[in-house]
Amino acid sequence: MNGFKTLIYGKKDHIAYVTLNRPEALNVYNIQMRDDLYQVLSAIKDDPEVRVVIFRGAGEKAFCAGADLNEFLTAPSPVVARQVRFGRDVWNLFLSIPQPLIAAVHGYVLGSGIEIALCCDIRIASEDTKFGLPEVGLGIIPAAGGTQTLPRAVGMAKALEMLLTNRWVSGEEAYRIGLVNQVVSREKLLNTAEEMAKKIASYYPMAVRNAKEAVVRGSDLNLAEGLDLEKRLASQLKIGS
Repeated sequence: MNGFKTLIYGKKDHIAYVTLNRPEALNVYNIQMRDDLYQVLSAIKDDPEVRVVIFRGAGEKAFCAGADLNEFLTAPSPVVARQVRFGRDVWNLFLSIPQPLIAAVHGYVLGSGIEIALCCDIRIASEDTKFGLPEVGLGIIPAAGGTQTLPRAVGMAKALEMLLTNRWVSGEEAYRIGLVNQVVSREKLLNTAEEMAKKIASYYPMAVRNAKEAVVRGSDLNLAEGLDLEKRLASQLKIGS
């Protein structure tokens, strides 16, 4: 799968690599990237060879510095914009991917960038990372899940502080508040993500997928319902497979 204008996609040893590739624009998320991501995510979802996915950003300065508001805020009409959104709902597609997703982020992770990272299951950041959600300061609010995913990661109080004051968070603080799983040097970022991905990919794929489903779906259930979900998912696996 090649020929994307805003992404680089590749596979190796059951690991898929998705690189946001607009380094000249700090990998800002635009309409073309939305369409490219939709195609890539759809392919990953249905690809039995892919056991884990690593997301990263090209260039030295940013994983993704937000969305191209000049494009997204100038849709031809509300009706057309709604139709396009339903036809290319990248964010719900992100959340439906059964394989584990790892975000290896560096530099600026702002707006849509932090929302992409929050759609991933595991986040590894370099020491120079800066996280932020500047939308309220621009007279809008996050529209790709940030108001919902951020509180689930860091708690309501810290999420509201970031959302309402546009205070950026460093990699070290992101680790302290639970926004990321690890903080490493820039030189070790990809290797750390790959080591984790290889370990996950070495396990029985259905067990990995079911474990992810149990945690993700169970987080929206009460305990009794979650335990029932876990029991049903566990019963699908054959011991010793």
